[in-house]
Amino acid sequence: MILANIPITIDRDDARRAAAEELSKPEYRAAEPSWFQRALSWLAQRVSDLFAAVSGVVPGGPLGLLVLLAVVVLVIVVVRLRVGKVARTVRGRRAVFEDTTRAAEDYRRAAEDAFAAGDVATAVRERFRGLVRGLEERGVLDARSGRTADEAAREAGAQLPESRDELAFAASLFDAVHYGGRPATAEDYRRLVALDGRTQRERPGVLA
Repeated sequence: MILANIPITIDRDDARRAAAEELSKPEYRAAEPSWFQRALSWLAQRVSDLFAAVSGVVPGGPLGLLVLLAVVVLVIVVVRLRVGKVARTVRGRRAVFEDTTRAAEDYRRAAEDAFAAGDVATAVRERFRGLVRGLEERGVLDARSGRTADEAAREAGAQLPESRDELAFAASLFDAVHYGGRPATAEDYRRLVALDGRTQRERPGVLA
């Protein structure tokens, strides 16, 4: 066979490490909350066990491992495609507000209280909601239920071009922290506070 003449350098440890490193990449961890991370850890362990069990019994030794590695890579590609589609679909249905009665200042006070208590994730979530509600109160955005963070950023950015990029960042941050379980930092929160103040001062449709 032609394949028999091709030098094979991959061994069991290399294959196991490659699979584990691929499955631990950030896009997998950020795709869904902790249950998904646990599922990926379980899959990585099963792949490791598979390589350990098969390395001594598959005909061809290294060649068999190479075939198995190709299968693992194929599975990873499929998972990536599916996760990307599902994640985008789910994000598209995630609304900013759960309570339509609170004012912008209510959200801002809740954010400050949470930040002072060390709950930065809640502070980020509430500050973004305060920012969006503030834009609704100013008439920059129409008051509409069911609006997602991306929609709010896109619509507000069209009216406030100087803040467009920061609004897109804020929407991504809100989704990642509130829905994706991403840890929030004090810098994230301070950046939202600065943006909130800026959007309250910026005049709609006016470039500097």
